[in-house]
Amino acid sequence: MFKFITAAILALACATGFAATDVNKASQAELESVKGIGPSMATRILDARQTAPFTNWGDLQSRVKGVGDGNARKFSADGLTVNGSAYAASDAPAPKAKAKSKAKSEKGSSRKKAEAQPAA
Repeated sequence: MFKFITAAILALACATGFAATDVNKASQAELESVKGIGPSMATRILDARQTAPFTNWGDLQSRVKGVGDGNARKFSADGLTVNGSAYAASDAPAPKAKAKSKAKSEKGSSRKKAEAQPAA
């Protein structure tokens, strides 16, 4: 009987040690308790959350600088959730299309024209 009670207490202690921390409800200290989230990251999360609660992991990633795919995976593995959901790769925001500057592309095309013309 004593072993059963001791096992139950240890199991409860382990379960509370791995309790999930929801990004929409957590305080600064609770966010900092997640491995990888320091004071500056916790502050950025809280500042972004003042605008509106995070709807999903993609929303968190798009609104908080420093939370990319890799960090989202790590934070989720260490107990961070968004609305009770763990991170899944499908939650990542769509990649932003990079626009080349017009000046750079014109510079490159004029160089190609100069190389194509034979020297007189």
